[in-house]
Amino acid sequence: MATEANGNYSLGHRRAVEALRNGVPNREAVSILGCNQPQAESRFTEFLKRAGGRENPPGGALGMLVSGDFGAGKSHLLTYLEHQALAEGFVCSKVAISKETPLYDLGKVFKSAVESGRAQNRQGRLIEELGQQLDYKSNRYAAFFRWANEAAAPGVLSPIFPASLLVHERSDAEGLDLKGDIENFWAGDRSGISAIRKGLRQIGEAKSYSFRAPRAVELPPQRLRFFVELIKAAGYQGWVVLLDEIELVASYSLLQRGRSYSELARWLGQTTGEAYPGLVVVGTVTDDFAAEVISPDGEKKDRDYAGARLASRYGDLVARAETGMRLLERECTPLNLPTDQDVQRTVEELRQIYSAAYGWDAPLLSADAGGAGYRNRMRYKVRAAINEWDLRRLYPDAQPDTQFDEFRHTYEENPDLERESREDEGEAG
Repeated sequence: MATEANGNYSLGHRRAVEALRNGVPNREAVSILGCNQPQAESRFTEFLKRAGGRENPPGGALGMLVSGDFGAGKSHLLTYLEHQALAEGFVCSKVAISKETPLYDLGKVFKSAVESGRAQNRQGRLIEELGQQLDYKSNRYAAFFRWANEAAAPGVLSPIFPASLLVHERSDAEGLDLKGDIENFWAGDRSGISAIRKGLRQIGEAKSYSFRAPRAVELPPQRLRFFVELIKAAGYQGWVVLLDEIELVASYSLLQRGRSYSELARWLGQTTGEAYPGLVVVGTVTDDFAAEVISPDGEKKDRDYAGARLASRYGDLVARAETGMRLLERECTPLNLPTDQDVQRTVEELRQIYSAAYGWDAPLLSADAGGAGYRNRMRYKVRAAINEWDLRRLYPDAQPDTQFDEFRHTYEENPDLERESREDEGEAG
């Protein structure tokens, strides 16, 4: 095999190795290594089939939770599912739950999902790509426009949504800034409301739509419903949203956790009176989250306290929060633990990737599942192999002996989030 000095190596393979070295598998790594989680893959495939079917039921989103220990392959699975969704004609978004994208705030999670959204063979910003792909003369668009107006009549949607469609459609080539303002409104920006009113006046339709700015609490679920239909009107099968690291909810205050459970029920299609046909959601969570955070025997005992805390300010969310907690306790699909054969296959495939990445024949390594405990996690196996090959490539006489430090996830509340929680609760009151 040619040497690295000759530059004869695969850039894609190099990217894959660097991503795996940092414990964050990228698309190249996942496409080469594949995935060995048949139960999760099978459910997801069925969801895609149902969401994209012509006789799509008018119910909620189709969703599932996947649980596993740290380093067990949850992020790897989501990246694999993303590949599958894009190949099947879906728009796909991946959102890591965090301080910036708190699960309890639908508006922020929605906006992040739009910004991170991808479509097959499209490189531009998702909302701009969708706006460009609307064919105003197509039956798809006509059905979309008709649906928006019909949904606005009983108040399911604010009239601002069909109004925005009309302005977007009739704005001429000189109205690109106006179209951009409308698309930004669709993507989560409130400032587009004034632009829509201005656009209605410009096209002589100011009297056709009368609306006020929707209340902050009303807008996010309406926007989510509208956006799923926008995606389908642009020619896609639906929208897949992947929610990673849901266990970070544990760092929120009790009230924020209760609201998060309520929102999780919405994302997973378990709320009554809300329909998001075409939306598919997969969330990942650590396998001990429910026992440590929700269970009456755990550290935080949210099953005992979250409902009462919610009832003091958000009484209408209590039942939904109970549903969200139940989903986390009973409805998670566990990741399969790797067998000896799985580990051997992965390390061998990784060896070939590493060899192609650096133009160097990486030596064979023996590997097995290693029994229970953190050394059994695939992430440790992968990083240990890469570290050993790095040392042997750079220092041929080295005899590496990898030492592991176990990572233990803790479910402590974040003081900064607690402070922001008090400010948030003050505004809510």
